[in-house]
Amino acid sequence: MHEKLFANQRALQPAKLKDYATEVGLDVAAFSKCLESGKRAAEIKTDIDEGAAVGVTGTPAFFVNGQMLSGAVPFEDFARVIDAELARAASKSATAKN
Repeated sequence: MHEKLFANQRALQPAKLKDYATEVGLDVAAFSKCLESGKRAAEIKTDIDEGAAVGVTGTPAFFVNGQMLSGAVPFEDFARVIDAELARAASKSATAKN
């Protein structure tokens, strides 16, 4: 289901969610009951609000030491950001020792 939701991020209305549940072979009655209960609505809203507060507007979004990488970021970009952060930390550590 997560792949279906990811592929259709702009179409997440309840009726669409039920369609997706059918398409991926979920127990639609159980899914609908959970969806309509609102049991997870507050948790989901909190996640959305927390993401919005730090600039997340969609998925995927990743943070490396506070730096956001948004979208389907290639591995090389992750490696570059991580390497830069490691170098920065090593430099700070060396400076602190002197």
